[in-house]
Amino acid sequence: MDSPAKIKNIVKQNYGKIALSKTSCCVTGSCCSSADVAKNAGYSADELAKLDDANLGLGCGNPTALSSLKAGEIVLDLGSGAGIDCFIAAKKAGNSGKVIGIDMTPEMIQLAKENAKKLNFHNVEFILGDIEHIPVEDNTVDIVISNCVINLASNKEQVFNEAYRVLKSGGRMAISDIVLNGTLPEEIENSELAYAGCIAGAVQKEYYISSIYNAGFKNVTIINERAYNTIFDNKELKIDDVQVSNLKNYSDVIKSISIVAWK
Repeated sequence: MDSPAKIKNIVKQNYGKIALSKTSCCVTGSCCSSADVAKNAGYSADELAKLDDANLGLGCGNPTALSSLKAGEIVLDLGSGAGIDCFIAAKKAGNSGKVIGIDMTPEMIQLAKENAKKLNFHNVEFILGDIEHIPVEDNTVDIVISNCVINLASNKEQVFNEAYRVLKSGGRMAISDIVLNGTLPEEIENSELAYAGCIAGAVQKEYYISSIYNAGFKNVTIINERAYNTIFDNKELKIDDVQVSNLKNYSDVIKSISIVAWK
C-alpha cells in the first residue's frame, strides 16, 4: 500500500467525485440505491425523511442511534460527508445544542453547507479538517460520532487520541466502522479503490478495540456486529474494474461494527 500522504489524497479525490456527482457506487460493481444502503445500515424511514440530498449511501451503521443524544448537547461528527448524521443529530440536540461536522474533502464540506441551508438547519457547523488533527478545543464536546470513516485514516490510533482529547469528562464516542476478522486477498489489500471503499484500510477487530482503550476510553462496548456484505445486498465486488468476487465470500472477514465508549 502507498504512503499515508498518497492514500489521503486518493481518498480526497474519490470522495470529492462522490460529492460532485451526489451519488455513491459503494465500491461495488454497479451503483446501489443510497436509500436502500442507509436502511440496511440501520436508519429508519423517519430519520431519512427529507434528507435525500444528504444521504450518499456511504455509511455502514447508524451512530446517532447509539449515542443517547439529549437536547442541548454538543456533537462532533468525524468525516461528516454530505451531513446526514449531523442533521439527524441536530434534530435531537435542538436549538440549545450544536453539531460540528469535520471532513477533509472540500467538495463534501460545500455540499453539506448547501444541504444545511436548504434544510434550514441553524445549529450545525461544517469545518474543513483532518480527523487525525481535529480543529476543536480540548474538553468541549459531549459526543463524538463517526460512520465508516475512521477506517480511511492511516493513523487510527491518532484519531482515537484526538476524539478523547476533545471530549468532556464523562463524554462518549458512538461509532460505526469496518473491521476485519481475518485476512483479505492481496489484490484487495493493495487496491486504492478498495481503500477508498472502506475495505483495504480496515484493521483487525482486536487491534481496533485495543486502540480505543489505549486512547484512554473506558467501557468500550460492541453494540452490534454483522457481515459488511449484508448492507449492500451481496453486490459483486469489483476492484479497479476487475471483478474479484461476490462480497458474501468475505462475510466472515469484513465486518460492520458499532461501538460505544466513554471518557
